[in-house]
Amino acid sequence: MTMPNERSRAVVNTRDFLVALSRDSALPEKVRHDAKFLLRHYPTRDDVILAGKIEEQSENLPIEALGPVFSSSVK
Repeated sequence: MTMPNERSRAVVNTRDFLVALSRDSALPEKVRHDAKFLLRHYPTRDDVILAGKIEEQSENLPIEALGPVFSSSVK
């Protein structure tokens, strides 16, 4: 089972990977374009950390029955 901090780290690392793809001029234009397109609505590191903090501090949200999705730590 994936832990919230592992999920947070994976999302942050995936964004970094997409950014690297979008800037790599050795790759075909379509790959760079697709990476940029995906990044348009992909959460930033700050978004992920904030989501984790909100989930960790919110005891009355229905999501808590499922457990937190993200963590405020990516370690």
